[in-house]
Amino acid sequence: MSSQPPTRTAILLLAHGTADSLADIPEFLRNVTGGRPVPPQVIEEVRHRYSLIGHSPMNEITVRQGDLLAGALGMPVYIGMRNWKPFIPDVVRTIANDGIQRVIAICLAPQNSRTSVGLYRKAVEGETGPPFALDFVDSWHDHPLLTQAFAEKLRAGWEPVCRETNATIPIIFTAHSVPQRTIAEGDPYETQAKETAALVAKTAGLDATQWTFAFQSQGMSGGAWLGPTVEDTILGLKAKGHTGIFVQPIGFLCDHVEVLYDIDIGFKEFAQKHGMRLWRAESLNESATLTAALADIVRARV
Repeated sequence: MSSQPPTRTAILLLAHGTADSLADIPEFLRNVTGGRPVPPQVIEEVRHRYSLIGHSPMNEITVRQGDLLAGALGMPVYIGMRNWKPFIPDVVRTIANDGIQRVIAICLAPQNSRTSVGLYRKAVEGETGPPFALDFVDSWHDHPLLTQAFAEKLRAGWEPVCRETNATIPIIFTAHSVPQRTIAEGDPYETQAKETAALVAKTAGLDATQWTFAFQSQGMSGGAWLGPTVEDTILGLKAKGHTGIFVQPIGFLCDHVEVLYDIDIGFKEFAQKHGMRLWRAESLNESATLTAALADIVRARV
């Protein structure tokens, strides 16, 4: 009596992707907007921001995150980007050609929004559905190892700052803003982002007076975006007598332009202009605890 061969299973990590060079930015932005025209002034502003940070390492870090996960699990891990190479549809074809029968897809955006996770899923499924059995992880914003990974980076950065300043520096947890209409239509993103922040604070042993939450990187397009903004939050903490703030983005898993420019340059300059200092927690990047979180998600589904 012959047994069926085991189903070939692989992991697909999905990410936003970023331009490889300044010359790639117009094409990259067209991918972000789904082909809609991007105003020249927006292209120039984004090019300026990328030029100040030198290079966004997001693509390379994402590949290393995949390598670490493959090493931890002994399973094939593929990387697909929504807005840059390797594009998700191309990777889906590669997976099918490699004879993979089942795919566990995880977005490297732990909080679920149709503006990110929803678009990743559409890209994987295509117009006719994926050519393999798809197990799509919709969100993992409350995974205990994810919140532990953030808490480790938080305490490693924040505690020395508090000792250096001889003060309890308030923490601002941040996540990328989305249009308000997205939330009005029932999107869970705002709730999940705030829940991640609360869980990180709890894991790190913070009390409610030590932290707050803000949305960052509001879009340049029209319409209302989720707040409060980081700038308004900084001013509110200054009004309470604080002279410094410590920022930890809990919606991002690696360094890229929203961290290296928006926080390290934009928010830092804003704080300095208002007589305040700003520090940031290191990004998770190649955190062993992040790898453990991803591996745990996969093991629970294999």
